[in-house]
Amino acid sequence: MDRRIEKAVMVGVVLPGMRREQEEESLDELALLADTAGAQVVARMIQDRYGINSATFIGKGKVQELARRADETDAGLILFDEDLSPVQLKNLEKKTGKRILDRSMLIFAIFARRARSREAKTQVELAQLEYMLPRLTRQWTHLERQEGAVGTRGPGETQLETDRRAVRKKIDYLKKELVQIELQRSVRRKTREAFKRAALVGYTNAGKSSLLNALSDSDVHVENRLFATVDASIRAFKLSDQERALIIDTVGFIRKLPHHLVASFRSTLEEAVEADLLLHVVDVSRMNFEEHIGVVQEVLKDLGIDPKPCILVFNKVDLLEDRKTIPELKQRFQHALFVSALKGIGLEALRQEVTVRLSAGDVEGEIRIPFDQTKAIAEMYELAKVLERTYVDGVAVIRFRAEARNAGKIRNLVEGAACKF
Repeated sequence: MDRRIEKAVMVGVVLPGMRREQEEESLDELALLADTAGAQVVARMIQDRYGINSATFIGKGKVQELARRADETDAGLILFDEDLSPVQLKNLEKKTGKRILDRSMLIFAIFARRARSREAKTQVELAQLEYMLPRLTRQWTHLERQEGAVGTRGPGETQLETDRRAVRKKIDYLKKELVQIELQRSVRRKTREAFKRAALVGYTNAGKSSLLNALSDSDVHVENRLFATVDASIRAFKLSDQERALIIDTVGFIRKLPHHLVASFRSTLEEAVEADLLLHVVDVSRMNFEEHIGVVQEVLKDLGIDPKPCILVFNKVDLLEDRKTIPELKQRFQHALFVSALKGIGLEALRQEVTVRLSAGDVEGEIRIPFDQTKAIAEMYELAKVLERTYVDGVAVIRFRAEARNAGKIRNLVEGAACKF
């Protein structure tokens, strides 16, 4: 059954120290989020205020105007560009007679709809419940009658009629579930430790999935919408004829990303934490791409990822209206690479740079291990890439290339197994 399109009115506030253009851009992004969630924005309202109204977020007169605008446009949903308190949510719904979602709730709704893996679904549900726990009031009881409505996917369908104690119990259960999932993830992660890893990070809709497909010749789902994918994807990347690395696509970031969501997805984002190299993908065709860079850097810092070896990748150069801006950008961002994942522009240079960066610090050598030291020979295959193995007078002569971090382990192996370099 097709999900019906809901009409929505957006609301933003300009506070002292803010530029109106900033809020306009933020509302443009909120409209894209609404589209991803399945809502059609039919009107927007912005109010200039000296401070937030603790009862209704916006002023009393603006609330009345908002209610009229929603009625005139036949909108059943009102979206606020900031997070609302439980009191504000309750009062706004009562005064407008409409369903109210704040920015975080809308993002939660998208993640709940887009999540595919068991881990992502559990993470989203936990984040939703923790955010909504203090907001569980009578306003939510009508949602179960709106099958498929924006914001009703996930815990909304099963938890809205329960009391806070039941919700807390579910939160405790989900946290334990995530611990078990993380244990399983740790086992899978260990199997990938033998591979070098590069992680794609960036603002949502910067083209990370398209770039993953281009670099790995894969077919990860791509859609021109915010948060088209929220599950991590891992694909192979060819370093040489003998060696493969892993390219990991992580969930996109966004301004005002809900804290509960970042906390819940911390285990997934650890793929980026443990990567040897980051590819920070930027949609250079966006006017505010520098702000997007700042948002991503702030989230990475919050996750403890910064600093880490990183390549700044300006994607979508084919969409630049004025191609003459590229030389200027190259001057400002001297170590950045300029590509188009869809058009194939600059991809070979990017592949070479990724190969060089991932191979930096590698050591090559030759080791001689007595033939009867089978355990030591097996360990060499775990610690290094064996380039060649021959046998001379009862000795295995192994030519290898290893990452710098494994050099010490190889030296210990030599000392413990009577081997020789």
